[in-house]
Amino acid sequence: MCEECGCGLSAGIPATVSGHNPHDHGDHEHGHEHPHPPHSHEPGAQARQTVELRHAILEQNDRLAERNRGYFLARGVLVLNVLSSPGSGKTTLLGETIRRLGPRLKTGVIVGDLATDNDARHLRDSGAPVVQINTGTVCHLEAEMVARAVRQLDIARLDLLFIENVGNLVCPASYDLGEDLRVVLLSVTEGEDKPLKYPPVFHSTNVVIVSKADLDRACDFNREAARANIRHMAPQARLFEISAKTGAGLDDWCDYLIQRHEALKQCDPLAPA
Repeated sequence: MCEECGCGLSAGIPATVSGHNPHDHGDHEHGHEHPHPPHSHEPGAQARQTVELRHAILEQNDRLAERNRGYFLARGVLVLNVLSSPGSGKTTLLGETIRRLGPRLKTGVIVGDLATDNDARHLRDSGAPVVQINTGTVCHLEAEMVARAVRQLDIARLDLLFIENVGNLVCPASYDLGEDLRVVLLSVTEGEDKPLKYPPVFHSTNVVIVSKADLDRACDFNREAARANIRHMAPQARLFEISAKTGAGLDDWCDYLIQRHEALKQCDPLAPA
């Protein structure tokens, strides 16, 4: 996770949203004190230091995520945080989903990648408004990045917002973005044991999509074993098996999104009575 590996620290290239630097805080200064632990000069004495952490490392992100969640709820926008390994088919699935939903749900997309806007350009072909976030060296999106990206969208005109996270099944699992639903893709090309190898992200997901389902025989994919592993690691998750290429499973997936948006509107504080 990022709280151990340090990829979320400000080393390397800062994240940018449509050319803006989301970590620019202006000209104010931060005081940084570096106290030194007391030590003994007695012969044979060994220096010893105890460090106590009294607050959650991700506390600030969680506060911002709750702010995002309230903002989206107040506007009746259903938000999905879509995670997977690189190459699992997130972008293709989202593009086909947007086309199928058509006029029934007005959809926007935030795309996270370390570099390039390739996925964003591909998704714009679907007709949806898309905002690109380039994270530089950071292997996940954070709530602050999403909040800044949303400013580039006319959120009042949207019913549904997809957040296509950076391709990674490890660090993104720790970061709440303010989404309503977390969606994890498992491509048949990755093997049926992926849920066992990456338990945190499957423990935390609301939906699991087995993607590229049309390739199961070519990949010798064991469907029953995959389903058993998903049920074991994510018993709470709704399961869909989808092929964006053939269209199999897309209707059920789109119907599910429409139902979830209708349910969200029942809780929308700004919805007309």
